[in-house]
Amino acid sequence: MALKHVGRFKSNQRKVIVAYRTLPDDAEHCVVVQTENLDAADHDALITAVESDAGQNAEEFATAMARNQLPDGRNMLAGFHTTGKMLRVPTNTVEMTPDNKTKIMLDELNKIIAEQKGVSIEDLAIKGPVTAPATTSQSTSDTTVETLATAGEVPAPSSDNVLSDEDLAAQYRSQADAMFKEAKRLREEAEELVPTKKKSVKASA
Repeated sequence: MALKHVGRFKSNQRKVIVAYRTLPDDAEHCVVVQTENLDAADHDALITAVESDAGQNAEEFATAMARNQLPDGRNMLAGFHTTGKMLRVPTNTVEMTPDNKTKIMLDELNKIIAEQKGVSIEDLAIKGPVTAPATTSQSTSDTTVETLATAGEVPAPSSDNVLSDEDLAAQYRSQADAMFKEAKRLREEAEELVPTKKKSVKASA
């Protein structure tokens, strides 16, 4: 079964879900969620949303994300945005993979969609806020495309349209720092719940 919104970085084959294929006043960039950077529960919730009828019928997957929740109750779109999971990357670095046999660069796909609609690529972008249901708090419900466009930006690729080693290293270090902080926080919470018992060392005979 072919799935919309599913792709990967061409340079390293890391899987992504494309939230916005283009951005207002920036048709050469998109916003993606790199799936391997998510914890298991959030990853499963995201994939379930992608595979749902609402996800597949959505012109831009972000509109479906705005109507879904993460396992902890947060709005999916706002939650991924505030935790830095939304990455702004060039469309010519993302390869769409709707199934195992098909692949097309996102910038090429955008051209095809624009031609089919009889509009320019610039006109494909959703303009204005993508708003979550009123049941969510005001502080997290309104997530504008313009705000997402500056979130978690990955360094621009080198001239050959492939992320350089320096760009990837910077991205990995940033991700590692975030994961280290999260691991430290979880360890501190675990210690508060059940302090680690120190093993007694037996004296040698």
